[in-house]
Amino acid sequence: MAFHVAKRKLKPKEEEEMGELNIVPYLDILMNLIIFMLLSMTGLATFGVLNISAPAFGGGGGGGADETKPLLLTCAISKKGFFLAASGGVLPGQAEAAPAPEGQAADAPPTIPVKGDGTYDYVALTEKMKEIKAAFPNESKVILAADPDTAYEIIVGTMDATRETVDHKLLFPDVTLASF
Repeated sequence: MAFHVAKRKLKPKEEEEMGELNIVPYLDILMNLIIFMLLSMTGLATFGVLNISAPAFGGGGGGGADETKPLLLTCAISKKGFFLAASGGVLPGQAEAAPAPEGQAADAPPTIPVKGDGTYDYVALTEKMKEIKAAFPNESKVILAADPDTAYEIIVGTMDATRETVDHKLLFPDVTLASF
């Protein structure tokens, strides 16, 4: 049996001259990215934080004799406009709702209907919230309920209208989101 040696193994390898890798441009780009990310994160941290809580389940704590019933103010957003309701009191400007006739569904008009061009009337909502805040000055919670297909911008606009006035006086800063 013959053993053949490959010719290429017999040739001496030429030494390739390898220089060191220049990582200075890489580090320069990396440092610029780090500085950019740090600056953008500090700007985003102060961008805005809203206090939003999920609905609470369960019973409350032990009650005293002087405990008042909470207002439970609800602002429902529908295609027709804003419906305002409260289970702990009668809102200013609203009478007790009459029950619907038997066999018919109650189709009450919204508290604040949409404008003629189809946009929501946030100014009227803020004015109504001012009236409610004047009647219930210790209340700070509002529940926002919306249809699942309600646009995000409408929900944010409603939150802004219920949280504070144009001159930044707080109305109902504790917002709880809900759904129909």
